[in-house]
Amino acid sequence: MAESYRRSRWTNGLFVVPYLSVFLTLLVFPLGCGIWLSLNKVDLFGGERFVGLKNYARVLSDPIFGQAVKNTLIFVGVSVPTLVILGLFLALALNKTSKGSSFLRGLFFASSILSVTIVTLIWRIVFIPNDGLMSLIFEFFGWQPIGFLSTTGWSLFSVGVATVWWCIGLPMMLFLAALQQIPKDLYEAAALDNASRWRVLTRITLPSIKSTIMLVAIIQVVMQFQLFGQAQLMTNGGPAGSSRPIVMYIYEVGFLRWDIGLGAAASQILFLIILCAAMLQYWVSTRKEEVDA
Repeated sequence: MAESYRRSRWTNGLFVVPYLSVFLTLLVFPLGCGIWLSLNKVDLFGGERFVGLKNYARVLSDPIFGQAVKNTLIFVGVSVPTLVILGLFLALALNKTSKGSSFLRGLFFASSILSVTIVTLIWRIVFIPNDGLMSLIFEFFGWQPIGFLSTTGWSLFSVGVATVWWCIGLPMMLFLAALQQIPKDLYEAAALDNASRWRVLTRITLPSIKSTIMLVAIIQVVMQFQLFGQAQLMTNGGPAGSSRPIVMYIYEVGFLRWDIGLGAAASQILFLIILCAAMLQYWVSTRKEEVDA
């Protein structure tokens, strides 16, 4: 009996080996290499020299990195709530079985399957000075055209608009899936009680998809902190670094200046920021559930 139990444990363990192999290869090993590189001054052609936490001190004292952190926090702070709220609104509006709703769901989701290059090309046509769509609209109404991609106050906003348009499909579909899991009995009972639409939304719909709202928020926080392609292809981080995100800073330091150790240190700081933001969101949501209970 004991021998067969041990054999079954080994057999069960073998099924975990493929997952552990992929996990170690794609997550743990790269993370360990990144931490090691961040503690060294790496010369691509001359080896590496251990410097401890000096790379982290250099990153944190770099004003360009500070500006990149500020840009990224502003971008995440605006784009994530917009994606969550707009995705939920679209899901509520399109949670029907009509052909028109199916077409619109496909239309809104279609942008999510495009590559970042195509997305930025489309929005450069919209925002490009003089001949862009927004410039033509401004001229039609007799307004002074704005250089959306070349003005400090508008460049990050333009990147945000393109990002929301690109990413809105996933939140919408996740919310739609959650809405369709809500029991119809709850809505029928609310109809018998003559509950208003607002009361149904706040008392039935939103509480029923609370976990999905948190899931969407965490996914979007992780995704938007990794902003890179849109900013690089639309504004190249300009003007004057006003739309440079953290990932672009890492790219410039690591692959243009070839300071691998400094870039690795900046990437570890970004990893910690994302981890702390996701954990904070999870902690707030669980605390709120405990209070409500």
